[in-house]
Amino acid sequence: MSDVRSAARPHIRVVAPGELTEAEAGTWRALRATSGTPANPFMEPEFTAAVGEVRRGARIAVVRDGRSGEPVGFFPYEKGPLGRGRAIGFGVSDCQGGVFRPGLGLSARELLKSCALSAWEFDNLEAGQGLFVPAAAEELESPVIDVGEGYEAYEAALRVRSPKFFRTTTAKERRLARQAGEVRFVFDERDPAALRTLMEWKSAQYRRTGRRDRFAKEWISTLVRRLAATRTPACSGVLSVLYVADRPVAAHFGLRSRTVLSCWFPAYEPEFAKYSPGLILHLRMAEAAAGAGIALLDLGRGAAEYKDALKTGGLRVYEGAAVRPGARAALHRLSREPSRRAHSFVRNRPALARYAQRTLNRVGGLRDR
Repeated sequence: MSDVRSAARPHIRVVAPGELTEAEAGTWRALRATSGTPANPFMEPEFTAAVGEVRRGARIAVVRDGRSGEPVGFFPYEKGPLGRGRAIGFGVSDCQGGVFRPGLGLSARELLKSCALSAWEFDNLEAGQGLFVPAAAEELESPVIDVGEGYEAYEAALRVRSPKFFRTTTAKERRLARQAGEVRFVFDERDPAALRTLMEWKSAQYRRTGRRDRFAKEWISTLVRRLAATRTPACSGVLSVLYVADRPVAAHFGLRSRTVLSCWFPAYEPEFAKYSPGLILHLRMAEAAAGAGIALLDLGRGAAEYKDALKTGGLRVYEGAAVRPGARAALHRLSREPSRRAHSFVRNRPALARYAQRTLNRVGGLRDR
């Protein structure tokens, strides 16, 4: 689509995701495999390809060595009005950044110029993204569950670290079986009806808690359905469902690679809330994931009591924007920075954050009346 060249500098060609060749996708995967970072499926070409099918502004900057012409980097992004760029799948992608060969000799400013971007915004930038971390406005934690030594080791540590939580959750699972019927868990459910149920629960949860319903956006619901049908080693959709008497009571949809399960959309049937089916589901997921060779469950950034109880540690992610000097960059700051600062102010004050959430819950309750 566009080609930018200079004598000894990397060559950058911007393409739509559908124009990426299989050879280029293979190089992308190889660069990721040797990066030393967790194999998060959001950083694989399959995720970018799926976004490209539902977002017209999706692009990839393919960086080639200035001498050999071999591909040495890939930068997926979405381009909006006035050259404003965002991470691919911004708003739902839980791991963001470029995939580059070490020592590339390329600056963020050069890359943005080649992509005709005045700014590139991110909210889940992966740690180690040397081009963009200096532009971050905030560093955040993405809690994780490490089951690399097996589920038994994780459970033993959980019993020591959070004994009351573990006893209470397992007791609720036994009570659920006694009072409602046989409890059954499926790690990789392929029934489309179960996915529809999960999306309905999640939409209701968003409304109930006063948050924007992501599934009301057609591109997001279509993206999830497409990814649910994706089956590749580096990026596969995984729908996990907890059944009681063959009735779904909790479910989760996420993406997995060989070694990482990126947790994405969990929800449960409110009728069964007293049994904490979501917590039961997450423990079952951790056990099944470990059995499937997965070493890490990434719970995603954002504070939540269940994450604090389940996590074994956390990864660093970043929020902010890389910008090029100029009027459009100034316009970006004016339009985005006040909102970002306000969210950060509330997020960093737990008491205020709890008050804000209670207010959203009340608003959500009024909407449902």
